[in-house]
Amino acid sequence: MTDPQIALLMLGLFIVLVFAGFPIAFTLMAMGIGFGYYAYYDEGRMFRGLNRLAEEAGGLERLKATFEGYLSNNVFDLFINQTYTVMANEVLTAVPLFLFMGYVVERANIVGRLFTTLNIASKNVPGSMGVAALVTCALFATATGIVGAVVTLMGLLALPAMLRARYDHSFASGIICAGGTLGILIPPSIMLIVYAAASGVSIVRLYAGALVPGFLLAGLYVVYIVTRAILQPSVAPKPTKEEIPDMPRGELAWLLLTSFLPLALLILAVLGSILGGLATPTEAASIGALGGLVLAVAYRALTFQRLRESVYLTVRTTAMVCWLFVGSYIFSSVFSYLGGEQLISEFVTGLDLTQLQFLILAQLIIFLLGWPLEWSEIIIIFVPIFLPLLAVFDVDPLFFGILVALNLQTSFLTPPMAMSAYYLKGIAPPEVRLVEIFKGVMPYLAMVLLAMILVYNFPALIYALPNYFYGS
Repeated sequence: MTDPQIALLMLGLFIVLVFAGFPIAFTLMAMGIGFGYYAYYDEGRMFRGLNRLAEEAGGLERLKATFEGYLSNNVFDLFINQTYTVMANEVLTAVPLFLFMGYVVERANIVGRLFTTLNIASKNVPGSMGVAALVTCALFATATGIVGAVVTLMGLLALPAMLRARYDHSFASGIICAGGTLGILIPPSIMLIVYAAASGVSIVRLYAGALVPGFLLAGLYVVYIVTRAILQPSVAPKPTKEEIPDMPRGELAWLLLTSFLPLALLILAVLGSILGGLATPTEAASIGALGGLVLAVAYRALTFQRLRESVYLTVRTTAMVCWLFVGSYIFSSVFSYLGGEQLISEFVTGLDLTQLQFLILAQLIIFLLGWPLEWSEIIIIFVPIFLPLLAVFDVDPLFFGILVALNLQTSFLTPPMAMSAYYLKGIAPPEVRLVEIFKGVMPYLAMVLLAMILVYNFPALIYALPNYFYGS
């Protein structure tokens, strides 16, 4: 077999092992080192010390030189260097800080109060409880960026309330599943940080570029909820005065001031300091982490047990992301060294695709990968395969990254591997069937597709804010 063929075998074997259930990060590292040992094997260099030994050298010396020769393969140097590169990456430093902010906010009992307040404030809007649930999901997802945490917590808080209000099971489920995924798109998104580290695109420009598409998608969701409630009132009955009594404006304003405003100000402070050039993403993440602690203290929800849980979950998730990067870097380095990247590039360019056809092909592959894989694995492992092709088809990596972020919404919503649906089913009442949850998320897939079409046809949706803040 030629080296490029071995590279394709390496990629195919990795996919097989992933489907077999092996841990992805360690599979990447093991395959990178294994195939890399073959790729970098140089008998003359590795066993130079053994060959220089005098003929009268003892057996122990020869055994030691042989052992050292086998360990002199350059793949081990590559592994060490790539590990150091990942751990020293300044962009990735923001990941644990944003994660810590999210986990602290999650445990500060802010979300339940926020949902209740928004439900009261929007009671005259058709599908008011659904709108309140979606806005709460969007704010909470933006603060945490952790889909599973948002869907689970909102499933415990909002889903029972909507079911008591006689909401259709699939309609209520779809709202929570779709709203919970917005955090990987709307800044400060951890996914965008990971993409920036993988692609070399400025995280600040990525954040600015994702704002309008993120709120566009959230707006489409709200329009769908309100329109569906108007056209089909049975799926979202209007609340009665017994369910949501009238409240004096002053009392409502106080509720908004103490529940909605603090979390919104925290998010605005983080985003504003980044977009305004007052702080780097890492410094802004530090502000967010400190702000999350202040909120937890203000709401009298900060205990040692909750703080310990937040730290533990932050360390665990950060370690997963970092080791994924280490495994991906060594895997992709060996894959490229064997000629796999060049082979794929020549194959795709040989198809003589237009820019639109290339984008459709790339997004279709990412969509399919979203079934078995998490967004982190797709961004770290597979997106770098497309990055060298962007220049060939004159695609801006910033533009491509936002399209990928939109597309990855579908990875959590597309049956049969819709992880949001499984998160929700895990804590939903028994009467809410999985097939009903699947039915509820389908309209949101269409809205994600519509958002991607709008972004492609109107690139100013992405470039307006980056160009305004930082120039073209």
